[in-house]
Amino acid sequence: MKVFDVAIIGGGVIGSSIALELAAEKLNIVLLDREDPGRGASWAAAGMLSPGPDSPEALPLVPLAKESLRLYPQFVAAVEEASGLHTHFASEGALQIFSGAQGELERSKMIAEFRALDIAIEPVPIETARNMETAIGPAADAVAWLPGEATVDPRLLMDALLAALRHHEVEIRSGCNVTSLLRQDTRCTGLVAGGEEIAAKIVVLAAGCHSSALAGENSIENGWLSRYAPTRPIRGQMLALHSAEVNLGRVLRSERGYLVPRLDGRIVAGSTLENVGFEKRVTAGGMRKILDAAIELAPNLAGAEIVEMWAGLRPGTPDHLPILGPADVEGLFIATGHYRNGILLAPVTAKLVRDWILNKKMPTAAANFSPLRFSERRAQTSAS
Repeated sequence: MKVFDVAIIGGGVIGSSIALELAAEKLNIVLLDREDPGRGASWAAAGMLSPGPDSPEALPLVPLAKESLRLYPQFVAAVEEASGLHTHFASEGALQIFSGAQGELERSKMIAEFRALDIAIEPVPIETARNMETAIGPAADAVAWLPGEATVDPRLLMDALLAALRHHEVEIRSGCNVTSLLRQDTRCTGLVAGGEEIAAKIVVLAAGCHSSALAGENSIENGWLSRYAPTRPIRGQMLALHSAEVNLGRVLRSERGYLVPRLDGRIVAGSTLENVGFEKRVTAGGMRKILDAAIELAPNLAGAEIVEMWAGLRPGTPDHLPILGPADVEGLFIATGHYRNGILLAPVTAKLVRDWILNKKMPTAAANFSPLRFSERRAQTSAS
C-alpha cells in the first residue's frame, strides 16, 4: 500500500495552503475534499485582510493575524509563481465609517484600541475621506483610515492555489468524503474515504465547518474527534453589485456591513452572521440587510445591478478562535475553525503546521488555539 507523507482533509484555503507549504518541502501529499476543493467557505469569502479584532473574543487572534498579513506578499508571490495565475492582491488600505451622534466617540475608541495593539490607524476628516472615495454617503459622521489593510480575491486565490498544487504534483481528490481515521494503538496512520483506506504518516484535519462531521454519530470513530474539533457552521450571505456610478478603490466598512472592490469592477457587499446549521441559501431578509448597509455606505449603489448572490458556511468554534496544533494522538494535526478569518490566516497557519510537522515546534503564541483546550476545559468544569 502506498503511504503518503501527509493526508490533508479539506481542500479550502487552509488545507490547500498547508499542502503547498509541505509540498515545497518535497513531501508526498494527498488533499481530499468532500466536494470540489475551494468551493466552500473560501469561495464565498470577501477577501478582506484585516488584522484588527472585530469583537473582544478576537483579541487573542491579533498577533497571529498581524503575522499572517506580514507574510501575505511572499505567500501570494509563491502561489502566483507556481501557478502562473494572478490573485488580485492589493494593499490599498480601508476606510472605517462611523455614523450617528456617537460616531466620533466610537472612532476614538477604535483608534485607541488599535494603536494599543500596534495596528496602523488614524482619523481623517470627512472631506479627505470623500476625496479618497467619492462614493461615501452623507450618513458618515467620522472616518478612520487603516493604511495597512489589504485585500485578495478569494476565488482567484483558490484557482491559483490549486494550480500551484498541481505544479508541485500534490494528489488532489474531489468528491472524496472522509468517514473515519485509521489508528494503530495511540497513533493515527491514515484515513478512510469512499470506502478506501489511505495510509499516511501524518493526517491534518482542515475541513472547516465539516470538521466536526467526521466526529459525528455516523462515524465509526464514535465521536472521539469532537474533543478536538467542535466546529459548527455559521452562515454568511453575500452579494455582488455592478455600478457605472460607483468605482471603489479600497474597502469601505461600517459596523453594519462592508464593500470590497474587485478587479473586474464588481463590488462585493456583505455580510450576515447566522447560526442556522448547514442551511446554505440566501434569504430575502439577508439580502435586505446587506443592501441597506451597502446603500448607507455608498448611496449611489441604489441603482446598481445585482450580479450575484450567494451564501457560505463559516467554521465557527465555541470560543470563536481557530483550532490549531497537534492532538494528543500521534500523527494527527488540527487546522480548522478559522471562522471569519480563513483567507487572512492561511499563510501563517500553513507555516505553523509545517513547523509542527517538520521541526516539532509549537510557538508560544499558538498555545491559545490548541485543539486540546476544549477537553481541558471540560475536565476543569467536571472537577469543579
